[in-house]
Amino acid sequence: MTPRPPDAGAAVVFADASCAGGLSQVIAEAFFDLAVSRWLIPYPPARRRIFPGYFRLYLEHALGAGLVCTTPAQDAVALWLPAGKEAEPPPGDYGERLAAVTGQWIDRFRLFDQTLEDRHPTGYAHHHLAILAVRPDRQGHGTGSALLRAHHAALDRDSIPAYLEASDLRTRRFYLAHGYADCGGPLFLPEAVMYPMVRPPQAGQPPRPAASSGHTASAAPGPAPGDTR
Repeated sequence: MTPRPPDAGAAVVFADASCAGGLSQVIAEAFFDLAVSRWLIPYPPARRRIFPGYFRLYLEHALGAGLVCTTPAQDAVALWLPAGKEAEPPPGDYGERLAAVTGQWIDRFRLFDQTLEDRHPTGYAHHHLAILAVRPDRQGHGTGSALLRAHHAALDRDSIPAYLEASDLRTRRFYLAHGYADCGGPLFLPEAVMYPMVRPPQAGQPPRPAASSGHTASAAPGPAPGDTR
């Protein structure tokens, strides 16, 4: 799928490798207090230390295998991964890198990955919204919605469905408002509940693209929690 340039009002651009450090920190801050995050690493100081490196794994994977959309200020990010009819394995070094980053918490991260992988849909091509995150001080300004609308337009143009895992009931309501519906029942983790959701392509939408090819100034793979903050 080849994105087209957005209209002048769409402040959405593609990220590149120079953005990985800053955007990893945005995700870490946005996801810090999610129920699933508190279960993955119960101790806040350890979570704060580990999360930026953990989410960098996902950034780097999406930069190489999918699309990473952000804003000119790099205060929000969406990671989209094209998925085929069959499940694809994570990068060959993912397991080693995950263990190195998460240390004593590795078993929880492995269970998290396996739980999401077991429910990921197969049988049709789609785009997986692995992560949608907005920096906490920018939440509530419509930035997450702007990132969604930008790529949804490209998916609608090419008749491609989208899939995600909402991290809680609040974000489930947000995605319902953007055309998603529940995809089977909830996902139950030891101390968190997540909600798989799918969005069919919408007919008759205006042809707006995923993002522009321009980049902002640089800031200093298995499944991931889909969310908006």
